[in-house]
Amino acid sequence: MNLTDIRSVAFKWRGGLWTVLYLIILLLAKPTREGIFFGLIFVIAGQMVRCWAAGSIGLYRGVEVKASKLVTWGPYAFVRNPLYLGNGLIGFGWAIMAGGWSVSLFVISFLIIYCFLIIPYEETFLENKFGDSYLRYKARTGALLIRRWPKKEEISGPFSLEVLLKSEKHSIYVTLVGTILLITRLWW
Repeated sequence: MNLTDIRSVAFKWRGGLWTVLYLIILLLAKPTREGIFFGLIFVIAGQMVRCWAAGSIGLYRGVEVKASKLVTWGPYAFVRNPLYLGNGLIGFGWAIMAGGWSVSLFVISFLIIYCFLIIPYEETFLENKFGDSYLRYKARTGALLIRRWPKKEEISGPFSLEVLLKSEKHSIYVTLVGTILLITRLWW
């Protein structure tokens, strides 16, 4: 199995990998009230980023990489992977809520799963599909960190509340349940 195959499997199983990482963090959790408070800030920010990103694109759930158009507006004007940035903020928030070694475990796992496996796999697809347009976009926009502040006209673009509600319903539910379970670790 070569690296491309490993990346393909990681992409297909990204939800399962995320679930396993969450369950490990939940089991290791030793939360404090302060940790819960500070972690919630990241969880809420992450879900807000995800909602903005989901409403800016068409349906995105699936086990195969797909894109009907190159989206460069909304949060995509700031970073190429705002959905994964949102995941990172949510996961980091959960790790802060859990306390202990959870932050280190999360950061290392996130870097491996997303930065080394999933993002390069998706970007190869996007480079092949959109060619020079994608390469120009990639040159000016960071993968997960803002490389430059976009102009106002680069940010504005279509946003669909209908697509957001249909596409992001599962993520919002998972974020809510995961957060509540971590909060309950204060008592067990």
